[in-house]
Amino acid sequence: MEVLDEVEWRACAAAHAERVDAFVRPHLARRESRVKHPVHDFLFTYYSQRPAQLRRWHPGYGVALGGDASAYAGLKGYADGDVVTVSEEHVASQRPLLESLRTLLSATAGRTPNFGCFGMHEWAMVYRLAEDETRHADWPLRLGPEGTDAVVESHRIACSHFDAYRFFTGPARPLNTLSPTSADRPAFEQPACLHAGMDLYKHAFRLSPMISSDLVADCFELARDIRELDMRAAPYDLADLGFEPIRVETAEGKQEYAAAQRGFAERGAPLRARLLAECGRLLDVSAASSAARPA
Repeated sequence: MEVLDEVEWRACAAAHAERVDAFVRPHLARRESRVKHPVHDFLFTYYSQRPAQLRRWHPGYGVALGGDASAYAGLKGYADGDVVTVSEEHVASQRPLLESLRTLLSATAGRTPNFGCFGMHEWAMVYRLAEDETRHADWPLRLGPEGTDAVVESHRIACSHFDAYRFFTGPARPLNTLSPTSADRPAFEQPACLHAGMDLYKHAFRLSPMISSDLVADCFELARDIRELDMRAAPYDLADLGFEPIRVETAEGKQEYAAAQRGFAERGAPLRARLLAECGRLLDVSAASSAARPA
């Protein structure tokens, strides 16, 4: 068990908070003013991790906090003692989560990436809707409803991610060549999918406090950047927010999108590998804990 002295871990916690505050504070200010942002609010409204939870630094299992760590006392997963640390019992209790995440992450990493979706999931989410019926009705459709529908109808839709597919409009669902469900994610998710890349952040914070918040922040930053690409390629006109569209309805736009998608897949691969390694490490801890219990 590594023990960090109080000066060291407080510096780590402060650096982590400062790192994520560049994104958290503007979100909180918008929320206070009741101003919505279709790009930057997504990570806080779609995912369940609250800003305060993101700001809180955790060292991860195997590292203890020396000195006055009373702020961590009583937090889920922690055990009190001479030093404060994530408990072995908590790790053991998370075995079902660890096993399911390892299965999903391993299957995703091993699948051939698909760079030919061209972000059509966002278009399928507004297919045959009037502009005031869309999820971001404050922002116009760049090609208008009829032009947007024509783009959807002229493309092969092959969305492999259930949490994107489930938001397709009723008329768009039969156009998808795949039918992913919440129960068969390992059979469909692939490493070039933007939503699979953003979900690395979700997987990371679900593993808190068992893993270091440095890894959570790395995944958060990837998700933040992917979301910008996702919405630049979406059918909305967000130029007034400073987001130039990627015109995926054109050959040039498709090339631009696929190149950016490839870059994010490359950024996501080592993060997925780190999460897999953490799942393996923690499952070993869980197994050892179970073996040590009296029969």
